[in-house]
Amino acid sequence: MANILVTGSNGQLGNEIRELRKEFNHFNFILTDVNELDITNVPMLKQFFNNNKVNYIINCAAYTAVDKAESDYKNADKINVTAVSNLVKLAANYKIKFFHISTDYVFDGASKTPYTEISQTNPKSVYGLTKLKGEIEASRYIQTVVFRTSWLYSSYGNNFVKTMLKLGSVREEINVVNDQIGCPTYANDLARVILNIISTVDEKNNCFKPGIYNYSNEGSCSWCDFATEIMKLANLKCKVNPVETKDYPTPAKRPKYSVLNKNKIVETYNIEIPPWQDSLEKCINKINKQLIK
Repeated sequence: MANILVTGSNGQLGNEIRELRKEFNHFNFILTDVNELDITNVPMLKQFFNNNKVNYIINCAAYTAVDKAESDYKNADKINVTAVSNLVKLAANYKIKFFHISTDYVFDGASKTPYTEISQTNPKSVYGLTKLKGEIEASRYIQTVVFRTSWLYSSYGNNFVKTMLKLGSVREEINVVNDQIGCPTYANDLARVILNIISTVDEKNNCFKPGIYNYSNEGSCSWCDFATEIMKLANLKCKVNPVETKDYPTPAKRPKYSVLNKNKIVETYNIEIPPWQDSLEKCINKINKQLIK
C-alpha cells in the first residue's frame, strides 16, 4: 500500500483530501500540518523522511493571506518558496512523486483569453510572486506535477462562498466587484482529481506526466456573478450590487482576468471537469447539512 504525505492538511484542500480517504482506502494517508511537520524546518523534515516511507507528496501548505503578504514578504517567501525547495530536495533523494498547488495570481490579469500553462507569468502581488518562485523550485525536480488553480472554496476554512453565505443571511444588500473575471474551483473537485491521478499512476507508473497543469471548474464569471449565484442557490434574498475594483481597494493587486485553459489536464489525464455552478450547488448543500447537524 502506497503512502501519501499531505502537508497543510488543515486547509481547504487538505481537509477535502482527508474526507476522501474513505474512497481512496487503497492508500495510506499521512496527514500533517505545521504542528506535526514544519516544512520550513530542514532537520525535522530529514528525520521525518528517514522514519517514514513516502511514495507521494501532496503539498497543500501555503501562505495564502494575499493582502497580509504585502507587508509580510519574509514569511510568505519562507512558506511558499523555501519550504517547497526543502520538500523537493527530499523528494528527489527518496524518489518520491511530488504534487504542488499553485495559483492564478502568477499572472498579471492583462490577458483577454484564457491562460494556458505556457502563458507568460507576471505576478503583481507578493503572494503571486512567492507562489511563482515556489513553482520554479518545485519544477526543478523532474517528478513534479504543479496544479495552478483559482478562486478556491470549500465547506472547510474561510473562503468567499462562506463569507457570502454569512453576509447574505444578515444583510439586505452587499457590494461585490464585477470587473475581475476568473474561474471558481471547488476544493473537493481538485482533491478528487489529484487522488484519481495518483491512483492511475500507482497502477500504471508510465502514466505519470510531470509538468504544470491548470485546474479550475468549467466556465467563468465575475465575483459579482459568483456572489449572485451563491445567494440564489442558498435561497437568500440579499441583493448583490456590482462595483468596480477601484471602489474596493486592497493592499494586494488582484488579476482582472485569470480564466484558466484546462485542455492540457483534460487531454493528458482524461478527466472531466464539472461546471462551476454544479459544484457550487454541491458545496452549499454540504454546508447546509453541516449546519443542520
